[in-house]
Amino acid sequence: MNKIILITGATSGFGEACARKFAAAGGYDIIITGRRKERLEALATSLRSAPSGQPGKVLPLVFDVQDRAAVFSAISQLPADWRKIDILVNNAGLALGRDLFQDASLDDWETMIDTNVKGLLYVSKAVTPLLIEQNKGHVINIGSIAGKEVYEKGNVYCASKYAVDAISKAMRIDLLKHHIKVTAIHPGAADTEFSHVRFKGDQAQAQKIYEGYTPLSAEDIADTVFYCASLPAHVCINEVNITCTAQASSFYLYKEQL
Repeated sequence: MNKIILITGATSGFGEACARKFAAAGGYDIIITGRRKERLEALATSLRSAPSGQPGKVLPLVFDVQDRAAVFSAISQLPADWRKIDILVNNAGLALGRDLFQDASLDDWETMIDTNVKGLLYVSKAVTPLLIEQNKGHVINIGSIAGKEVYEKGNVYCASKYAVDAISKAMRIDLLKHHIKVTAIHPGAADTEFSHVRFKGDQAQAQKIYEGYTPLSAEDIADTVFYCASLPAHVCINEVNITCTAQASSFYLYKEQL
């Protein structure tokens, strides 16, 4: 029987790469969620045709994790054969702006908190009862090395990812008796839509972030998620801090002269 995995924020970046990784591996029925209906449906079509030894089913759910009512409605209305979720990947998240504290936008702050913190909480609160019913499961939260070290102009983005780190630790403790694993994966610089969103569509500024070195790719993180999810039932990787070779921390990044 296939395992069921639910991936939030699957229309791009880490989420899309995770969906493709698990589909290609076979043995998984995949629930993908996102705000962009056309992208989500296109991904679902692509995943259904992915070659694998044990092709799985795909269920796209269109909702914004910021919308509490929409999250709980979507999960509560899951068909019976989709309710036995084995793995939840809380991937949906974003950064908006990179400004000094005194110059930052309150709207940007609220969007990051509503997505990165409250969105993760809403989805987790809706899904964990389904894991508890089975007395097993795995929650994988995508954090950031920004949740380990605060850097200039990171302020509320860093705060939101510190919250993901703390929530992951709390979940691991509280869900321990239900045999539910909790893994936090904290990526460093990765070349996805992330910077394009952060700089609000300024492609030139976004691409400058990745000049002079080879950053992580979405596929690198998907491989890490898959590895953590594939270990024996008695083994849990609590957290992973993962960077490209050129990056030592949030502060130290070596760029070759162009």
